[in-house]
Amino acid sequence: MKKFSSFLIEEKNTHMEHIEDNVLNGGVQGARESINFLRSLRDMLAGNADAGVNVSVKWDGAPAIFAGTDPSDGQFFVAKKGVFNKNPKVYKTDQDIDDDTSGDLNKKLKLALTHLPDLNIQGVIQGDFLFAKSDLKRQKVQGKSYITFHPNTIVYAVPTDVPLAREISRAKIGIVWHTTYSGTSFETMKASFGQNIANSLTQSNAVWSVDAEYKDVSGNATMTKRQTKAITGILSNAGKTFNKIDAAGLNGISDNAELLQRMKTFLNTKVRKQQKVTNVKKAVAEMIDYFHDYYQIESDKKKSPRGKAGVDERKREVMKYFSQTNRANLENILTLMNHLVDAKEILINQMNKVKGLDTFLLTDQGFKSTGQEGFVAIDRVGKNAVKLVDRMNFSYANFSPEVKKGWQR
Repeated sequence: MKKFSSFLIEEKNTHMEHIEDNVLNGGVQGARESINFLRSLRDMLAGNADAGVNVSVKWDGAPAIFAGTDPSDGQFFVAKKGVFNKNPKVYKTDQDIDDDTSGDLNKKLKLALTHLPDLNIQGVIQGDFLFAKSDLKRQKVQGKSYITFHPNTIVYAVPTDVPLAREISRAKIGIVWHTTYSGTSFETMKASFGQNIANSLTQSNAVWSVDAEYKDVSGNATMTKRQTKAITGILSNAGKTFNKIDAAGLNGISDNAELLQRMKTFLNTKVRKQQKVTNVKKAVAEMIDYFHDYYQIESDKKKSPRGKAGVDERKREVMKYFSQTNRANLENILTLMNHLVDAKEILINQMNKVKGLDTFLLTDQGFKSTGQEGFVAIDRVGKNAVKLVDRMNFSYANFSPEVKKGWQR
C-alpha cells in the first residue's frame, strides 16, 4: 500500500486529496492521519499554540504555475504541471511558450516569464495565477465599490478605498504562492508546503505576490468551549468507528487502484448532486449497483469477445471485494468519512470568519457571498498535506452552470 506521505512527496503538489478521501487513499494510516489533522485543527482554533498543524488558504486561482531555476542548466523558467513529467516541460523563452500553448494560458505564461525574474526566486516555487492587469475590473458588488478579479469560480474583491486596492491595481500580474521544492533535478525534487514564500522574494510593483498562509490576527476564528466540545464529540465518534473497521478490509481499497478509483467516482457523483450519504447501508447497495452498471457499459463498448472477456475479468477481480464481511466494513468506512466531514465543515465555517479579501460567486441573479474555496492542513514538518473543502457548496458551484466562471468571457 502506498503511504499517504509518499503519495504527496512522490507526486509533488500537482494533486491534493480531500481529508475524508484520505481514508480510502491511505487505508489505516490515511484514516489515522485525517483524524489527527482534525484534532490538531480543533486545538489550533481553540487557542492551543502548540497544535501540530499549519493551515494555508486554498485560493481558487488558475492556472497553476511553477517558476525558478532549472537545476540542470541554471536558467530561469516558468512551467505548468508538466514540469514533473519524465521529460520536464519548462518554458525559458516566449518561443517555448508559443510552441506549446495558445490563448489565455499563453498570455499568462509570457507575463510570468517577463515579470517573475524580478523576484529573484531561489530554487523552485509553485503558486496559482490570480490575475493579469487586463483581468482587473472596477465593479459595484452589493452596493460597494471593489477592484475584482475572477480567475476561476470565485470572484475576489478588494474595496477600492483601501491601500491594497492601489497595490493590486498597479501590478501587471498577481500570484499566490504555496509550495517550495528542493532537489538536484525535477524528477527527484521534494515538496514543502506552507512555507512563507512571498516575504523571501524581492519586491516588485509589477508582481502582487501573496502567501497562502492562514493568519487569524483578529482572533475571530477562535472557537468557544461549546464549539470545541462539539468537535471533540464528533472526533470521539470517529475514533470509535475507526476502531470497528477491519484493517485488511480498509487497506484492501487503497491496495486496488481500480476499486479505489471507482469508489471515489461513485462518491463524487453524490457530491455533485449535493446528496450527502446519510444511509450508509443504502449507499453501499447503490455503490454495488453502480459497479455493475459501469462494467456493463464498459463491456458494451467492446466489439470483440476477447475485449468483453477482459472487462469481465476486471469486474470479477474488483467485485471480489464486496463480500458480506466487507460490505459491513464499508458501512463503517462511510460512517467514519461522514464523521470527518461533519468535523471538517464546522472547522471550515470557523476559519471562514477570517478573510483577507471579500469573496463572491457570480450567478445569473448577480453576486452571491461565499467563503474561501477551502483550506489546506499541513503538518509541522511541511511534508504531509490534505485539503479541507466544503464540497457540497464549492464543488456544486464549480460544476453548476448557474455559477459563472472566470474563463467564461
